[in-house]
Amino acid sequence: MGKQTETAREGSFPLSFSPICRTSFKRQPYNSIFYQNHHCRLRVRTTIMVNHEEETTVGIRRRGCSYQKGDFLPEESFKSWDNYTAALIQTPHRLMDRLLTRSGDQAELDARARSQTQMKKTLTWWDLIWFGMGAVIGAGIFVLTGLEAREDAGPAVVLSYVVSGASALMSVFCYTEFAVEIPVAGGSFAYLRVELGDFVAFIAAGNILLEYVIGGAAVARSWTSYFATLCNYEPNDFRITAHGLAKDYNHLDPIAVGVIAIICVIAVLSTKGSSRINYIASVVHIVVILFIIICGLINADTKNYEPFAPKDARGVFKASAVLFFAYVGFDAVATMAEETKNPAKDIPIGLVGSMVITTTLYCLLAITLCLMQPYYEIDVDAPFSVAFKAVGWDWAKYVVAAGALKGMTSVLLVGAVGQARYLTHIARTHMMPPWFAIVDAKTGTPVNATVVMLMATAVVAFFTKLDILSNLLSISTLFIFMLVAVALLVRRYYVTGVTTAANRNRLIACLLTILLSSCGTAAYWGISEHGWIGYCITVPIWAAGTISLWLFVPQARQPKMWGVPLVPWLPSTSIAINIFLLGSIDQDSFIRFAAWTGLLLVYYFLFGLHAAYDTAKEEEKQWKKVEEGEEMKKGFENKNGSIATSDAS
Repeated sequence: MGKQTETAREGSFPLSFSPICRTSFKRQPYNSIFYQNHHCRLRVRTTIMVNHEEETTVGIRRRGCSYQKGDFLPEESFKSWDNYTAALIQTPHRLMDRLLTRSGDQAELDARARSQTQMKKTLTWWDLIWFGMGAVIGAGIFVLTGLEAREDAGPAVVLSYVVSGASALMSVFCYTEFAVEIPVAGGSFAYLRVELGDFVAFIAAGNILLEYVIGGAAVARSWTSYFATLCNYEPNDFRITAHGLAKDYNHLDPIAVGVIAIICVIAVLSTKGSSRINYIASVVHIVVILFIIICGLINADTKNYEPFAPKDARGVFKASAVLFFAYVGFDAVATMAEETKNPAKDIPIGLVGSMVITTTLYCLLAITLCLMQPYYEIDVDAPFSVAFKAVGWDWAKYVVAAGALKGMTSVLLVGAVGQARYLTHIARTHMMPPWFAIVDAKTGTPVNATVVMLMATAVVAFFTKLDILSNLLSISTLFIFMLVAVALLVRRYYVTGVTTAANRNRLIACLLTILLSSCGTAAYWGISEHGWIGYCITVPIWAAGTISLWLFVPQARQPKMWGVPLVPWLPSTSIAINIFLLGSIDQDSFIRFAAWTGLLLVYYFLFGLHAAYDTAKEEEKQWKKVEEGEEMKKGFENKNGSIATSDAS
């Protein structure tokens, strides 16, 4: 565990260094060395990675959820109690190493070898568009629209969808640039690991996994609500009341668990098969949505739009923060980049196209609902079904319920596919046990990760109410989207060995200005209901930070295939909106978020940190062997050349 060598291996070596903390290097950037003999090195590197994985994780192709000794904690730090004690003593040193260490694009791509079997490249932009709509259009629109229209925004809930949709679209742009250039299953975890380092990536990864578990659980419970409506029952008629449990956790939902189990089987069998099922379900879903919009507007009454915003702007933005839940899911499409045939073409069309279509449909549905029924009479469990019943179209509630069930089934399916791929890539780094990274040789899917994630989802869905889930989910999502926007700015404006120390310092100053002014705006919104002076201070400071970044810090990298437009304005605005919406979420949700983050830190300091550190050091040793082999080869070639010259003479 020697001292970390200060070497920049941008784009190829997985442990390039932080743009903030390390600027001078003892050796030349590894970039130039790597590409001198790219093809030979890439083959050698892949062989080394596979061989190393066979030594540490018993790298034999296995099927199902089988496991062997060494699958969970194969690293050196866990081979004996003495090793583990020594690792714990070195925690401060190892934490500092992980804080100052970044991965590289090529390292994330090469990490795919740790799954023992490659995922199959079967998806096109057409699949991604339908996956995107299938992932997003579900419980958010069919349940939360009614809840937020009634409780917070009134008919102005359409503006809430516009605000959250604009924020989501900006995040989609940021995700797309990363996904095109780093087409791996890790999604935002891989992107953050490359630009912000291991530690930040792990905290985000934990919240990503929480986002998926909670999102799936919320959708599964909503599935039960609409199924009950379809059968002419109340949702709680299909739930078991456990009087000994706390109020928000005592309505047990066995139907939600059953639905998740069926989704698990489908997701495990085939990604392309999941795509076909999602495509069929999404087509039916879109037909039902068009039915709701057309038939709902036939029964519209403009008087129901008065008052338009009963709780003014505060209600609109509070609803926007919660309704961000309705856009969760598109990041699951980014995790499928590893399985797309042509990432440069398919990912931009799939992600951006699906988000534009989804936002348009959301706004139309919100308008339709509030024109059909006064906002204070909207049902919070099955708003569209009850709205049709209220206007005398009782039969239509069955069509709506059936369409909602189709939509929520698609959301669960795409979420299951996405969350398993996140966990797979996290496990490739050994921050989670490498057992989760194994891809089944026959199906080409990460069976272990899929089953475990859906088991966790089923447990949460069995106990927890929707409103608790949706608020907590929105915090995790907004937090991650904000970090991805920051990472994009770092990617564009900082490249190891290229950006000067002065420009690096300007970048840090501008980023801090943008972040702190955005936090100030959100805080002022939270504590002052009617004030405006604070915004006159915080908003110009944010603008000044963005303008300074635009004018005084040159971009160090241009996207190779597809890039976010209007940099730095678009990612900076994404940061500001995401942080602002965070300020509209209730205090209890932040307490739960802090508790979960605390649990993540405990796991990281006891296990994840040491496993990731050992893996990184082992790979660094392997790289040194490759370098030594190249030097020996070069010396041998030079020697042979000298002999040949002397013979000729």
